[in-house]
Amino acid sequence: MTVSPAVPTATPSAAPSAAATGLPGLPVLPVLQIDVWSDVACPWCFIGKRRFEGALEAFEHRAQVEVTWRSYQLSPDAEVGSPHTEAELLAEHKNIPIKAVREMFEQVTALAAAEGLTYDFDTVRPANTFDAHRLIHLAAPTGHADAVIEALMTAHFSHGTAVDDHEELVALAERCGLVGDDVRAALAGNAAGEAAGAAVLADIDQARAIGVTGVPFFAFDRRFGVAGAQSSELFADALNQAWAGLELAPELA
Repeated sequence: MTVSPAVPTATPSAAPSAAATGLPGLPVLPVLQIDVWSDVACPWCFIGKRRFEGALEAFEHRAQVEVTWRSYQLSPDAEVGSPHTEAELLAEHKNIPIKAVREMFEQVTALAAAEGLTYDFDTVRPANTFDAHRLIHLAAPTGHADAVIEALMTAHFSHGTAVDDHEELVALAERCGLVGDDVRAALAGNAAGEAAGAAVLADIDQARAIGVTGVPFFAFDRRFGVAGAQSSELFADALNQAWAGLELAPELA
């Protein structure tokens, strides 16, 4: 585990739950906050997401855990609508043969399969993920962020969807329960879209401020961080450690 300094949240969280605010006659229960920085086009982020979810599902106090997904771009300068293949771009970026890239893809595909994920790098379309991250922020206030993230990663890695194409994003958003016309207007640059873009940049700035240089990165209750697609067992240990700290010092939560 890597230790990170405590930092304020960069974007508003969802409306407080009953566990956070308390109800008349009921005790206020502690809430464990976890911030996850990831990129839609990061294969390790999807694997890490599954492993973390496995640990969270088995966590005794999972009902008192609030997860906030935060934006990060591994390739902020990526071309929108790139005509190249993922293998071509990675080979050029790393200055290695295409054959070596394909071998890497095979290894990652096997690891993804072990987590129940289907990767098809032959159909993956390179994308600039800024607008995909804007969509995630647009979905957060209505509680659709988790569904949108899952759909975006699945679309990118399994279905060859261009996740920087606005109409593809609108269609995906509608399948996740959002209003297509609202999403289309936001992506075109209305006030909601501008706010979502600012939230994406704020997440990225916050990541830099706490020393995040790669994703996925999981910040547990703003006390310590876990970098990378670690095992479910390690995530389970991190959840237990963070919960123990929350119980011992609730005033710091």
